[in-house]
Amino acid sequence: MKTILRWGILGAGNIARQFAGSFPTAVRGKIVAVGSRAAETARAFATAYSAGEAFGSYEELIAAKDVDAVYVSLPNSMHHEWTIKALKAGKHVLCEKPIASNAAEAQEMFDAAHRAGRVLMEAFMYRSHPLTHAIVDAVRSGKIGRVKLIRTSFCFRVWKTANNIRFDPALAGGALMDIGCYCINFSRLIAGAEPTGILAAGQLHASGVDELAAGLMQFPNNITASFTCGMNAQADNSASICGNEGYIEIPVPWKPPVQNAAWSLAYSIPPMMDQKGGTAPAARPKETFTVDAGKALYALESDDFAEAVLDGAPVRVSATDSVGNMRVLDEMRRLVGVAV
Repeated sequence: MKTILRWGILGAGNIARQFAGSFPTAVRGKIVAVGSRAAETARAFATAYSAGEAFGSYEELIAAKDVDAVYVSLPNSMHHEWTIKALKAGKHVLCEKPIASNAAEAQEMFDAAHRAGRVLMEAFMYRSHPLTHAIVDAVRSGKIGRVKLIRTSFCFRVWKTANNIRFDPALAGGALMDIGCYCINFSRLIAGAEPTGILAAGQLHASGVDELAAGLMQFPNNITASFTCGMNAQADNSASICGNEGYIEIPVPWKPPVQNAAWSLAYSIPPMMDQKGGTAPAARPKETFTVDAGKALYALESDDFAEAVLDGAPVRVSATDSVGNMRVLDEMRRLVGVAV
């Protein structure tokens, strides 16, 4: 029985470097190959990250016999094509978020995985961090009572937009696809359901992609979620989960550190009208907790994926979850004015 998953990395860009850079702390996998459009780029990547074989084409990478799983780190618009090709070649696939350009493509990808008998998972790496697990446990165990409101933010300012794939509509770029997908995924995770109502507004870049968006989702059980995402603004990039008995603050939800990943359990001061009547309890002190992951963020993700492939463990992000996320993205992009 295999205990180690042999990885091939499709693409040699920034996210592939982050993924490969985590492997010294991974325990269930090793990188054996990398494929790029240019052989020179692949060779440089292989040297830098001890990635074994270097291929000057994507086709060679997915055909490699010693590759068990492929990490698809290509631009969004290429996820559908190369994930399906890798699945047909008999490889398991961890595909970067967002998993596809739209929900229809995502469904086709999971259908292909089912036919091939292979594991396909969307790479929301924060879902593998014990910080996320601790927060979900706190919510599910009633630490803040009934969840009423979820608030998230993921923004940064891009200074150089020329030749940036995030600003290319042909590559399915845009703020919602690049970072808003995290906020949507987190909100759906905490709500434990699909939204029954969706609203969105935003700003379009000259290229035609959304460069800033604000979204609103209404969920069953009277839960409302709001978020902002942007590539032309700066923000605190935090998350809050507000219940009727307290609230949770997460200062770094999307890329938690290896050590001392923090979250807080806090309580608001009751309004004067409730204090006078004695109908509300006094505010309790804020509590802060820390979590140690023990390994790098992408190593957590790759080891989780290896457990799904090698041990039959449940995937961290299911097919239903990924397709549901894409449906929300499709609708929000439409509302903002982006062609889907």
